Amino acid sequence: MTSPTSSSTPDLDMANLGLGRDITADDVVDNLSFFDDWEERYGYIIDLGKQLPPFPDALKTEDRFIRGCQSQVWLELQHDAGNGCLHMAVDSDALIVRGLAAIVLAALNHKTPQQIADYDMADYFEKIDLLKHLSPTRGNGVRAMVSRIQNEARSRL
Repeated sequence: MTSPTSSSTPDLDMANLGLGRDITADDVVDNLSFFDDWEERYGYIIDLGKQLPPFPDALKTEDRFIRGCQSQVWLELQHDAGNGCLHMAVDSDALIVRGLAAIVLAALNHKTPQQIADYDMADYFEKIDLLKHLSPTRGNGVRAMVSRIQNEARSRL
């Protein structure tokens, strides 16, 4: 992970990533409620993942790799000393996982470490009825991603 800094990672404008700011967890809950079936919901989730910015290959390093995911997933996290918020970017080799990561970022991105540590992801996932519609390995991967982000936030308290 990048050490706490207010500078941006080259080629990755994390402070302006809309997930968590322009698209919030409440937006995800509302939008998913409009769909009648999970095939449509998966389409929406994949579309969210397509909104993630390109993740430079130079950042796909071992220290950014999230263990426990079925697919390859990398997380970049930066602390903004100016406003105290954590800004995140994520990438995966699987479209659906990029979408799942986008759902996580909608809830946790651009928040303070305390807000991230306190956020009830289980309740959020329950509201969107997510985990029971994922394979056990995908569900474990999403939980590993959330755990990594919340642990990183707690380390900054």
